[in-house]
Amino acid sequence: MSAADWAGRDLGERTIGYDEKDVILYALAVGAQATDLDLVFEDRLRVLPTFGLTLAQWAPDVLAGAGAFDDRAVHGSQTLEVRRPLPRTGALRLSGRVSEVWDKGSAAIFDVIVECEEFTATWSLFAPGLGGFGGERGASRTAPVTRPGGIGAVVRTFPTQAALYRLTGDRHHIHINPEASARIGQPRPILQGLCTLASTTLVLATEQGAHPADLTALQGRFSGPVLPGDTLEVESWPDGDFELRRDGVPVISDGRAVFA
Repeated sequence: MSAADWAGRDLGERTIGYDEKDVILYALAVGAQATDLDLVFEDRLRVLPTFGLTLAQWAPDVLAGAGAFDDRAVHGSQTLEVRRPLPRTGALRLSGRVSEVWDKGSAAIFDVIVECEEFTATWSLFAPGLGGFGGERGASRTAPVTRPGGIGAVVRTFPTQAALYRLTGDRHHIHINPEASARIGQPRPILQGLCTLASTTLVLATEQGAHPADLTALQGRFSGPVLPGDTLEVESWPDGDFELRRDGVPVISDGRAVFA
C-alpha cells in the first residue's frame, strides 16, 4: 500500500471526557506553578487551549496503529486554531481524518486533522522511507527573513517533566525508557514536543501581557530534541512569531502564538 493511499482517509470520531483533575494535571505538566491559581485551583480554573491536543492525540495514534508508517516516524509540526474556550469539565466530540500525504522524496508527510466545535488541530508526521510515490511535495519552507532582534525570555523545563506529561496521554517509550530513546540516537529520554510547545506558550503569554488561556492560534515546527531539565531560550516578536532554542540551536522553529 502506497503512502498516497492514506490521503483523505477518515479516522473516525471519538467522544473524550475529562474533569478538573485532568485539566490541573495537564497545567502542572506543562509548567504551571502552584501560584497560578487560575490554572491549578478548581475554584478559579481556566483551561489551557493546548489541553485539547491531549484529547485529540488518538487520531494520529489510530493512523500509526493502522500501519501507515513505522516507529521511525516523528512529529514534524503542529498547528492549533481555537474557536472557543474549553469547558472546565465535560466531553468533546472529535473527528479525525488524513487531509494530505506529501511526497518529500526520501520521506512522506502525513497531515492529520482533528476537529471539534472548540478547535481544529493539525499534526504533520514525518515518515522516513515512504516517499518517492510520485505525489506532490507540498509547500517548501520560506527563506528566513532578516528582522530586528526580538524579545528574549527563558523557558525552564524540569527533570521529571516528560514522565509527568506521559500521564496526559503521550506514552511513547522514547519519553521514559533510555533503551527506546537510544534507538533514535538520544542517550536520554526526550521531552514530548507538544509539552515543549505548550510550556513555551506560558512564557510567551507573560511576555505579551496576556493570559495563556486566551491563546487563539499556535503553530511550531519541531526542529530538535529537548531533554527534561533543559533551560531554553525563546525569542519572540510583536506579531506572535517566535523561535525556541537550546544552546543557541532551534528546537522549535517557524513558531507563532497569538492571544486574544
